[in-house]
Amino acid sequence: MTNYEKLEKVLTELFQLDKAELDFGIYRIMNQKRDDVLDFLSNKLPKEVRTILESQQKGDASSLKKELDDAIKMAKEFDLDPNTTPKVLAAKAAYESAGSIEGLEQEVFSHLASFFKRYYEGGDFVSLRRYKKDVYAIPYEGEEVKLHWANHDQYYIKTSENLKNYAFKIDGDKTVKFTLKEANTEQNNNKTQKDQERRFALYEEEPVTLDGKTIHLNFTYEPYKKSVKQDKLLESAVAQLTEKVPADFTKIFSLSPTEKNKKRTLLEKHLNDFSARNTFDYFIHKDLGGFLTRELDFYIKNEVLFIDDINTDNEQAFTTQLSKIRALKQVASKIITFLAQLENFQKKLWLKKKFVVNSDYCITLDRIPESYYAEIASNKEQLEEWKVLFDVDIKTEEDLNQEPYLVLDTKFFSLEFNDKLLAEFDDLDEQTNGLMINSENFQALKLLTSTYQKSLSLAYLDPPYNTDATPIIYKNSYKDSSWMSLIADRVKLATQLLLPETGVLSAAIDDIELSNLSKLLEGIMPEYDQKRVIVQHYPGSGTGRSNITRTHEYNLFMIPNGEDIIRGNITRDGFRERGFRRAGTGENNYRIGRPNSFFALIVDNHNQNEDGTYPIVGIEKPPVNNDYPKGNTSEGYQRIYPIGNDESERVWSLSYEGAKEALANEMLKCSSNFSIIRVYFDEKARSLLDSVWTNSKFSATSNGTNLLKDIFNDSSLFSYPKSLYTMTTVVDSVTHDNSKSIILDFFAGSASTGHAIIKLNRQEKTNRKYVLVEMGEYFNSVTKPRIQKVIYTDNWKNGNPQDKEGISQMFKYFNLESYEDALNNLQLKPNQDQQQLLDTSSDMREEYLLQYMLEVESREHLMNIKAFVNPFNYKLNITENNELIPTNVNLVETFNYLIGLKVKRVQRIGAFKTIEGVTNAGDKVLVIWRNLEESNNEDLNAFVKKMDYNLRDGEFDTVYVNGDNNLANLKQEDENWKVLLLEEVFFTLMFDVKDV
Repeated sequence: MTNYEKLEKVLTELFQLDKAELDFGIYRIMNQKRDDVLDFLSNKLPKEVRTILESQQKGDASSLKKELDDAIKMAKEFDLDPNTTPKVLAAKAAYESAGSIEGLEQEVFSHLASFFKRYYEGGDFVSLRRYKKDVYAIPYEGEEVKLHWANHDQYYIKTSENLKNYAFKIDGDKTVKFTLKEANTEQNNNKTQKDQERRFALYEEEPVTLDGKTIHLNFTYEPYKKSVKQDKLLESAVAQLTEKVPADFTKIFSLSPTEKNKKRTLLEKHLNDFSARNTFDYFIHKDLGGFLTRELDFYIKNEVLFIDDINTDNEQAFTTQLSKIRALKQVASKIITFLAQLENFQKKLWLKKKFVVNSDYCITLDRIPESYYAEIASNKEQLEEWKVLFDVDIKTEEDLNQEPYLVLDTKFFSLEFNDKLLAEFDDLDEQTNGLMINSENFQALKLLTSTYQKSLSLAYLDPPYNTDATPIIYKNSYKDSSWMSLIADRVKLATQLLLPETGVLSAAIDDIELSNLSKLLEGIMPEYDQKRVIVQHYPGSGTGRSNITRTHEYNLFMIPNGEDIIRGNITRDGFRERGFRRAGTGENNYRIGRPNSFFALIVDNHNQNEDGTYPIVGIEKPPVNNDYPKGNTSEGYQRIYPIGNDESERVWSLSYEGAKEALANEMLKCSSNFSIIRVYFDEKARSLLDSVWTNSKFSATSNGTNLLKDIFNDSSLFSYPKSLYTMTTVVDSVTHDNSKSIILDFFAGSASTGHAIIKLNRQEKTNRKYVLVEMGEYFNSVTKPRIQKVIYTDNWKNGNPQDKEGISQMFKYFNLESYEDALNNLQLKPNQDQQQLLDTSSDMREEYLLQYMLEVESREHLMNIKAFVNPFNYKLNITENNELIPTNVNLVETFNYLIGLKVKRVQRIGAFKTIEGVTNAGDKVLVIWRNLEESNNEDLNAFVKKMDYNLRDGEFDTVYVNGDNNLANLKQEDENWKVLLLEEVFFTLMFDVKDV
């Protein structure tokens, strides 16, 4: 194999051209441009290398040849032997050192192949700078402590995103799809048992289904004993499919051999790829172009241009080396530009805000007017769900009056019913108690940024622990690194949502990733203090066989520096104690700032109380500007001043008069080590939060798994849920003094956090709100149903409610378009004018291919502005049950989150839908959506007049309208118009793709 053939093989893999038959995601996009890319790689790049080398070598070689001929001629004229004359030998060496074009060409190809191959493996670029063999360098900018990991400059793309679609073409027009049936994806804390691992196996109940020219080969992804190997299951699948695949599709059994497996079939090839795709996690580089450009310079300096090459005795050899480097750098730069375009395009799709799909509400019946009861009582789907969830049979409309806490789900009702019902609520978002999002959590956090920025009291995460039971498995074995990339960017987004002075982030973790998570959080949140709590799940028992039992996990609390905001339980007698001495020097020195707070407390240091404290027998105020007595009193009692260990003079936290009153009321104590303690009395007094939680109520078995068994009558639905009491303690410790706190859990799992918040609200008559984000398939079978059930009652046994003591609630839920959906909805095609322009210029065509193609040709498909003509019927292909289904997306709800709107009122009147609300910045907003197929601008003007909207006064700061309009407009003080075209704002905010 020539060096060029090696390069061609590397580039084919880099540009994924070796997967021509694949028909999904980025593969389908690349295959649309396959011919153009192949032409560039196979024809233009080799020619460019030769052109660069020839332009340098042609002049040099001819001049050197002339010098050699002249030297030989002169030697002969002097009757000397040309083969021994120094001048002839030097000229000959210079001519020969120029090298042949072919030799230099192969060197360039070899370097190109070596360079690009070393940074690429299995779909990702690995950010490892090779200083020399087996030695790497990391970026360092003089920090005191530097936390670095291999994937720090990449976005982690969760594995389950890749479980949904895998398809390839045969015979040009036939499609083969691998489809998962009853796929139980292992995400977050949904762990397999210790002796089991998930495997792909043929779905034997229905292994093959046909749909025209598409064949579905159906698989499951379920736990098997570790002794059952994946390759054996795939071999069994191939054997069974041999007899079940129709004759029209038997080409999948044609040979696709490798060096090791000469008999490998096309089906086996794709089954192995499919299995591998779902075993590993994938990444998108944050700055691939910059990274590879820097690495290319480093590579050239360290592995191409050696110091010994700078040889003044042989300038021609050095010049030849420079021409090789010039060709290498120029060609490599073009490849880097092309690769960066592909990676940046994927990054843009990853970072863009995602569409809201299927937005609905769950509302207890006590909040719904009785005028809706007749329609509700006749809805069979709703009645069936109530029977399943709550074991309640509704026969008549009158039955609904006896069930105020039945949870109505708007997904079972018509759009007209939903619009009418939601219009009943004034201050809709304020009355909504929770939000649940079925989505990859990075995408959810991106969408929530505008609405919840600087709003959360608590952001909680319970990520996969990266243990043997829930490993992050990355193809390069960067297990910890992959895990840290997963956590880092999501935490960065979550911190933007915290209240600046009182918002806390809490993370659950165990020993495996404790140190990494601790350092990671310190790096992301340098202005926060980190506190650790040990949660001992199994008091008195132990697990593990390595020296020390592991019976615990940790909760890390990131607290704004200097803030004293976390507290434990309410104390039984209403008393709590805190140190009385206040630190303070300089302006707080008693001689300057607060002389009335400097005094001595007189302590009987000879007689201890039963509890070990010493009696405080008096208080003495010394002269302000004179020396004060430091020794014992005449009675031999000890004087205690607010003097620090460094002898600095400080002040007490009370004035002299305040201390006299506190002493008289027995609210001051002296400890056994002569520290002064202030005693508080408060009906809501709280103790400090314990650093070790050892009560059996923190057991994940008794108050996690067993609790789910009580709620669902099935403990296998979700493995290892958090103890409910762990979560009530976490939530209450942070939000005890704020009854209207908002709490986010972005690895929501089985919804233990949401359950805890509802339990606390029920007990304390508070209105804490929850935002739960969960990607797993169990969102619809565990996460959401658990919240519905605990709203109805908090008392369950074997899946049956034990009472009907519910709580009045309303929560919104929706799922988001996924990154994979965004890829699958793309079509690439230049318009006619662009194509004509490209056909006239080869240089322009190359520049377009390398830098602009994906951006230009995807523009209309990334955001179809024409679809806003009827915004209530905007469809995208969304993956549902592993099939791409044309699905309505909710543009109205998506836009609310893009502008950060807290909705006050929603109304639907004919072709118009209006949203009134206030943004996070405090702007009063009106959004007018209209179906332009059913209304025109005259209708719009009449509607605005009918609704009595005055666009010239201060009723609204900004008005958004879809479609061109002639509404009266005004310039604001900041030179912005009051009435804005909705589509333009939508597109701008949707693709505000700043790096995280």
